Amino acid sequence: MLSFISFVQRVKKGGNPPEVEKNSQPLRFGVLGAARIAPDAIIKPARCHEDVVVVAIAARSKERAEEFAKTWSVPRAYGGVDGYKALIDDPDVEAIYIGLPNSLHFEWTMRALAAGKHVLCEKPIADNEDEACRMFSFAEEKGLILLEAWQPRFHPSIERVKELIDQKSLGKMVSMSSELGVWNDLFFLKDDIRFDYSLGGGGIMDMGPYPISWMRYLASSNPTVHESSTIRRSENIDRFMHAQLTFPPSIPATILTDSAMDGWGPFGLFPQWIKMVLRVDCEDGAIEVRNFVLPHVWHSITVIPKHGRSWVEKAYKPKEGKGEEWWSAYRYQLEAFVSKVRGQEPHAWRTAEDSIDQMRIIDAMYIKSGLPLRPTSNFSL
Repeated sequence: MLSFISFVQRVKKGGNPPEVEKNSQPLRFGVLGAARIAPDAIIKPARCHEDVVVVAIAARSKERAEEFAKTWSVPRAYGGVDGYKALIDDPDVEAIYIGLPNSLHFEWTMRALAAGKHVLCEKPIADNEDEACRMFSFAEEKGLILLEAWQPRFHPSIERVKELIDQKSLGKMVSMSSELGVWNDLFFLKDDIRFDYSLGGGGIMDMGPYPISWMRYLASSNPTVHESSTIRRSENIDRFMHAQLTFPPSIPATILTDSAMDGWGPFGLFPQWIKMVLRVDCEDGAIEVRNFVLPHVWHSITVIPKHGRSWVEKAYKPKEGKGEEWWSAYRYQLEAFVSKVRGQEPHAWRTAEDSIDQMRIIDAMYIKSGLPLRPTSNFSL
């Protein structure tokens, strides 16, 4: 009962965080794209960060931008053909959050960097490895911060799992597996941008970064992709992906993603619930993580020794440093981004190499499955 009450309180406060008093000169954000993810990813975290304010929003239509600005109390709204450019050129904006379709990440990150703005760009950072290399190279050249927004990396839960593995109380890691799937139509519309190849869509582009990044972080290494098979949603779009990888020295790993799981019962009428399970098998036991995608909403870390009783842990707050039980993973992510911009050491970070390696693995999975890479942008400064 106490666990349920804690869950309700955490979700309620995290979903509507308190507005805190701001510093005299907080980091001023502009938001590119009035996307559904934007409120959770940047607007709400900014409310409860003393060193961040969101000062502008840009959308393809002026009406949508103005509606978003009114709903979320953003002072300025830009829209229309030149809306994105107007926001980037706004001298009051110091950092840009990009929540646009994947195919636009490269162009608008490069434009923002060229304008001297720091960038927090949604995952996947680019459509392919080549784009990612060019983006981070340009950020380094300009002396600006560019971060790929994969929020579980900044949440205390992943640090706790990493700690359990590195302690080696269960022995060495011997294998990993993950399953991430949602019932058909539960979350995605038929014409969702995630399923548009020209916009950099694809199941592994949307869902793949979660298990791939978790495994890479836990193993402290990059895998080799041996096999990858797919069920296609359309000509170049994967609905289902099953990949076999090996982490050094010889740790096998399996990744399964499915953006349209079949229903069960007569004619598949009944929905399957979400599958979000990652398992690490070790010499003397295993660790299972449930809801590794949005760990701040709810998660469980089950430790299963070969000898003795299993137990369940949860980690919503770090043992040391800033953080609250109700902080979302996005709030922890924003804390790290601002620390980096301010020249401080963040509690966690994703390097350029980390994001580039991530895209290399996604590219390899597409190649092995027989699907083409997501198309490289024609944009050039």
